[in-house]
Order: sequence, then structure tokens, then C-alpha cells
Amino acid sequence: MQRTGAQIVWECLVREGVDLVFGYPGGANLPIYDAMLEYPVRHVLVRHEQGAAHMADGFARASGKVGVAMATSGPGATNLTTGIATAMLDSTPTVFITGQVASKVLGTDAFQEVDVTGITLPITKHNALVTDVRDLARTVREAFVIARSGRPGPVLVDICKDAQQASTDFHWPETVALPGLVRPEEPDPEELARAAELIEKAERPLILAGAGVAKSGSSQALREFVERTGTPVALTLLGIGGFPQSHPLCLGMMGMHGEAFVNHAIQEADLILAFGMRFDDRVTGNLKTYAAQAKKIHVEVDASEMHKNVQVDVPLVADLLATLKALTPMVPAKKHQEWIERIDGWRQETRSRDILHQESNGRLLAAHVINDLWKTTGGDAVVVSDVGQHQMWEAQYYKHDHPRTLITSGGLGTMGFALPAAIGAKMARPEAEVWVVAGDGGFQMTACELTTIIQEKLDIKIAVINNGYLGMVRQWQEFFHDKRYAATPMLSPDFVALAAAHGVPGHRITERGDVAEKVQEARSTEGPVLLEFRVQKEEAVYPMVPAGGDLHVMIRRPNGEKQAEEEVKA
Repeated sequence: MQRTGAQIVWECLVREGVDLVFGYPGGANLPIYDAMLEYPVRHVLVRHEQGAAHMADGFARASGKVGVAMATSGPGATNLTTGIATAMLDSTPTVFITGQVASKVLGTDAFQEVDVTGITLPITKHNALVTDVRDLARTVREAFVIARSGRPGPVLVDICKDAQQASTDFHWPETVALPGLVRPEEPDPEELARAAELIEKAERPLILAGAGVAKSGSSQALREFVERTGTPVALTLLGIGGFPQSHPLCLGMMGMHGEAFVNHAIQEADLILAFGMRFDDRVTGNLKTYAAQAKKIHVEVDASEMHKNVQVDVPLVADLLATLKALTPMVPAKKHQEWIERIDGWRQETRSRDILHQESNGRLLAAHVINDLWKTTGGDAVVVSDVGQHQMWEAQYYKHDHPRTLITSGGLGTMGFALPAAIGAKMARPEAEVWVVAGDGGFQMTACELTTIIQEKLDIKIAVINNGYLGMVRQWQEFFHDKRYAATPMLSPDFVALAAAHGVPGHRITERGDVAEKVQEARSTEGPVLLEFRVQKEEAVYPMVPAGGDLHVMIRRPNGEKQAEEEVKA
């Protein structure tokens, strides 16, 4: 079956089950776009290639499938790189297909030539340059296998223009054999037995649940393990939703801006069970004092994460779902009532400091907005948050009970992620209620994609938390730089007028009592709506563990008297 390289791209995509692609055409990928019209694939024309990368990422996170984005050579490809790095740091299965100049002019600084495989080598799981059409089908097929296998991640295929135009016999590779491709499934029996022994002896166990719970489809298996062993669960930012936050054994988020009582529980635990998480610095703080009393069991599909940051006692390099299914019958049923009561005591002290329980004096706070959004939606929305203070408030005040309902940039912390990622999420799950939660800074970075929402007729609701600052940077300046607010006060456009220019209706909310009403009004409106919330300018996210500090030493919200930094003690 003779096909051009451009046709082979689409033949491969269709066989991989791809029916949606985000992208932007240009000279070096024009043959691919010309061939696209022959295939049953929906293409979303973005306003900026970074948006295409985030849309593919959001699609993948919401669906569990591989997201696909395309761009031309040169600036088209380089504009993808922020989104590629975002997917890499958060292990999102994505495939990026870029056009490249003709092979005969490679290395001559031809128009819009750039070494995209060289640029993206550190931020992809794998990448490849295709100069010969005969290599194309195999390369695209391998890209999807690599993207979704083991620890997922982004793969880039850069295709020279002459390889797109040339023809060859098309053969679909049914099987792929790649050296080094690891598909760990079953845990090592000896390590599993050691883990079961530690679990049986533990008196103060604590589970740390990360993004790997949802990625491996382990939410139900985790729940069964938790309820059998009576072990409380703390969540990483990307682990939120993997275990229901309404469950009595769910503690909430840990780490730099996690709940104070959760961090305290980590420091007092005698056994840490790390499930599908990588001991990121925002979770651990100072490694020398991190969970010093605890034995540690680490279940992780990626062997390179074992002992990378934290030395563990039982390393289980295995599929998390297979591990939980094997481990649960091996451990005795327990309650750990004394340990739970101790944690609840710390929890009550933490709640006494919560801003929702303090007099706001008429101020509209971001915490109010997120809490009302949670209550009004019943906690059933897919929330796509940007990066900054509002991201942490979302993690604290919107309670997620289902996997893949919080989509956010964790590892790279990419401002501008939310709006385009929400487009991908909505197209992955058209039946879901999808909300963007973004700050005034990050929203402006990709606001051009509002027109993409209109173009694709998507029902996405948008909450812009406008505090007139680059809020998280301002907070660091307040705490650590004597309130010298260099380059953080931010002038923004009229967001309601800006939305209207794109065809999106909007409302501005300045009063606490109007939040729930306007959220419900937006929900009942067909099509996209933007709500701008003018919130308190200099509110901080509490608690805060200073970068590199001890996890139990937090800057906490004042509780009736002026306080600065304190050590949480039993």
C-alpha cells in the first residue's frame, strides 16, 4: 500500500485510536496538514503552539489516553517546548509531531531550521528525527508505545519535509520490540514480604499518595488497602483525587503549602508508604530531617526514582495496582485508633487557624471563592488550575473525590497552563463540568486561547482570581525580602471586556455575598463564561515551609495574636 510520508503520519495516528489533534500549520509541516483532510481526525487550530502542547497534556490527564500536538519547524517547534517540559515533569503521555526542513539542507541554517531533537532531548522521554520515509511508520508507532509505557511521558517525532513528501509501501508494525523498554508488572516477592512485615509492626503508619495512583488506575485498590490496614492517607498536589478527600482516613495535601497537621504526621510517623510519588523537594523540605523516625516503603514504576532523593527500606519497582492487589491480602486488618486520634488533635488546631473560620471584615478572599466553587459544584467539576497562590488555595479548599478531576502543572509550575489545558480536558470529557481557576498573571499568558474555546464551541467556565500581583512571588518577597515588591505589582486589562472581545460573556465580582450566586449563574449559562474575582491584594497562602526548611517548621497563619515562624511540637 503506497503512501506518502504525510499520509503515513495519519495512518499511524488513526490506528493508535487518535481522533483529536491540537496544532498549528506552517511551511515545514504543510504536507501533513494537506493529507489530514483524508482522515477522520478532528483538528483544533490553536492561537499559539504552547497552547497546543498544554491542550494535548490536558486531554491526556483527563482521559488517560495519549495526547497529540503538532507544529511546524523553527519557532513552531520551539514554542512547544514549555508544554513538552510540563508534560515531562508530570509524566503525561503525549506525542509531539513537528515538521523539519528538507534533509538535504539540515545543518545549513536554512529558513526556520532549528535542532529540535537536540533542544528537547532533556525534556522528552524519547525523540527522533526522521529523514527517510521508510523509517516513519516504525518511528511513530514506537513513539506511542514509549509515551504510554512504564512511567508515561512526552515523545517528539521531528519529520523532514522531503520525508513527508516521499512515498513508500506502508506497513503497520503490529508489535514493537525496543531494547530497554521496561514494563514492570508484578512486585518482587521478597521485597513484598518485607513490606508486609513492616506494615504489620507499624503503630503510626502513613500513606503518601502521588500521581501514580490515578495513572495506574489504583484508586479502588488503594481504598481497599487503606480500609483494611486503617492507614491514613496524605496526598501530593498531583495525587489529589486519587483517594477521595471525603474519606475519613484522607488527611489532605502535604508539603510546602500542605496542611500543618499533615506535615506533622509525616514527621511523627514510624512507617511511610510512598505510593506512586517521587519525594519531590516541595513535599520533603530538608531531607536531613524528613520523616526521620519512619521506615520507608516506596512503590514506584520508575526505577530511577528509587533512593534518588530519600533512602528507603523497601524499594518496590513495580506497577502500583499489581502491588496493592498482591500486598493487601498479606497484611492484617487494623484500626490504629490511637494514631488517628493523635492526628485529629493536630487537625483541630490547624482548623482553628483556617481563614474561613476567621472574621474577614467584608474582604473577598480567594479561599472564599474556591470554597464556594466547591460547594456550588458539589465537588463534581473537573478543575484545571494555573500556577501560583490560587493553585494552592484550590488544592486546600476544593475537595476532590475522583481521579483526574484536578489538572494542574506540578513539577514545572507552568503559568499559563490552565486555559489551554482545560480545552484539552473538556474535549476529552465533554460531559464533565470543567472550570479554569487562574490568577491574573498566568491567565494573561495564554488568554488568546479564549477564541479557541469559541471556535470549538466548548462549555468551559473560567474563574480569574485577580489580586493585582504576581501573588506567589509577592508572598516570597513579603516573607523573605522585607516586602520589597520588585516587579510583582501587576496592571491587568479589564478581564470582562477582554473576554467579551473574544465572544465570552463575563462578570466581575467584588463582594463576598455574590460569589455563590454568580458561580451558579455561570453554571446555568450555556457556553463559556468568565468570572473575574477581585480579591484581597496581600493575602498569603498558609502554611508555608521555607524552601529547604524542615517540614515541621512552618510559617503559619496568625491565630489571634501576631506570630511569625514557629516550630510545630507535639
